[in-house]
Amino acid sequence: MQAGRGLGFTGCDLVEIPESRARRASDRCAEEAGSILAHVPAGGAVVAYDERGRADLPSEALAERVGQWRDGAKPALAVVVGGPDGLDASIRTRADLILSFGAATLPHGLVRVLVLEQIYRSLTILAGHPYHRGEPG
Repeated sequence: MQAGRGLGFTGCDLVEIPESRARRASDRCAEEAGSILAHVPAGGAVVAYDERGRADLPSEALAERVGQWRDGAKPALAVVVGGPDGLDASIRTRADLILSFGAATLPHGLVRVLVLEQIYRSLTILAGHPYHRGEPG
């Protein structure tokens, strides 16, 4: 994301965690959480997408949060999407923000595109780009 570099952000890495083979859902979630948290840079901000998260955060508010994390010397932003069994409590506890795309169950490929669009929109808002027109004032 070239726009991100000009705003003080580094590149974007996509890390996919293999689904746990544990028998119980709680064990799968815990195992996946360990793998996820191992990839979160120390001191980085974490946004978790979980069915219990906020679905009402406007794009401007998300952009403001991203800007605050950047200005607060958070070295990275990790965005976490839960697996088929959801997210373990340890991820929700570690998260700086928990969001949701609503009550509908969406395929991970679509959620990934939506998350990337939200990051892109946040960067364009921070850059003052006309891509985001916001609400008329």
